[in-house]
Amino acid sequence: MNTVPMIRLNDGHSIPQLGFGVFQIPSAATEQAVGRALDVGYRHIDTAEMYANERGVGRAVRASELDRADVFITSKLSNGAHRPDDARRAFERTLSELGSRYVDLFLIHWPLPTLYDGDFVSTWQALEEFHRDGRARSIGVSNFTVEHLERLLAESDVVPAVNQIELHPYLVNAELREYGEEHGIATEAWSPIAQGAVLDDPVIVAIARRLGRKPAQVVLRWHLERGSIVFPKSTTPARMAENFAIFDFQLAPDDIETIAALDRGEDGRTGPNPDAFAHVPA
Repeated sequence: MNTVPMIRLNDGHSIPQLGFGVFQIPSAATEQAVGRALDVGYRHIDTAEMYANERGVGRAVRASELDRADVFITSKLSNGAHRPDDARRAFERTLSELGSRYVDLFLIHWPLPTLYDGDFVSTWQALEEFHRDGRARSIGVSNFTVEHLERLLAESDVVPAVNQIELHPYLVNAELREYGEEHGIATEAWSPIAQGAVLDDPVIVAIARRLGRKPAQVVLRWHLERGSIVFPKSTTPARMAENFAIFDFQLAPDDIETIAALDRGEDGRTGPNPDAFAHVPA
């Protein structure tokens, strides 16, 4: 089995650099998908309250022959639960759905600066409670911009362990990554292949052909070599294995720079802009 590198977080815990994402996997299919991922060798599963499939993640982990401590589980707070008391109840539901006494990493899913009077700091302070009592081994944020992070660091006690952001060759997000590095915040990349948009890019295709690899493997390797944590999603067993088989080759420094030069800035974004996103589930 390939060995997945571990990233040391600012709170002393370590996270597998490659994980398996379950975004948009139906609840009924999640247990089987996660079970297959664990069989391949994945030991980091990324879910969220709004994905409505935490229960399937928990069932798959319990059905495996692995100890709970051998699987790193991330979940995220629902946008409808930002008020502290709501966050506390939502976190209890997450633990219940997962069937676990703790979660390895718990994130604020979106900052929602136009909702809740723009107050994501009190939400973060609720997460600090979960961290202090050990039910969230690590805590972090998702989709926070530099401005959001600056406010959080100025008004709270715990520096986020990670910031999970949209990041891929068409949206390099350099300023945000650099801010994270300067403040000890690890960067996690969601939509790592831009929902497949980068896989036909001539630059990536040419590098993949030269290395005898698939374009997705090249892009995932690019993320790893730049120090990001990444969790591709697939329900196809062959693709799961393919995405995991990225530890027996390296990219040349020129390849890494060439891929980064594909950046399109905001024009490359495939998901919502964090400054404007205000969706709250019904």
